[in-house]
Amino acid sequence: MNIQILGVGCPRCQELEKRVIDTLAELQIAANVEKVTDIKKFAAMGVFMTPGLAIDGKVVSQGKIPSKDELKKLITGK
Repeated sequence: MNIQILGVGCPRCQELEKRVIDTLAELQIAANVEKVTDIKKFAAMGVFMTPGLAIDGKVVSQGKIPSKDELKKLITGK
């Protein structure tokens, strides 16, 4: 699983990254977590409000920090 945090590195983007890593640890799921800070790259993915979150190349959230419960659903698909 590849998870991308899309944003320029602001405190909200950092919080999203921390929350994703914590959620993955709780779920005991191994994933590659990558920060994408290049505006052109995440704009090309359709993200214009940060922070954005993409799982396996699909944008699943933008402009907010999902709760841990929301993240669990997004990560597990349940």
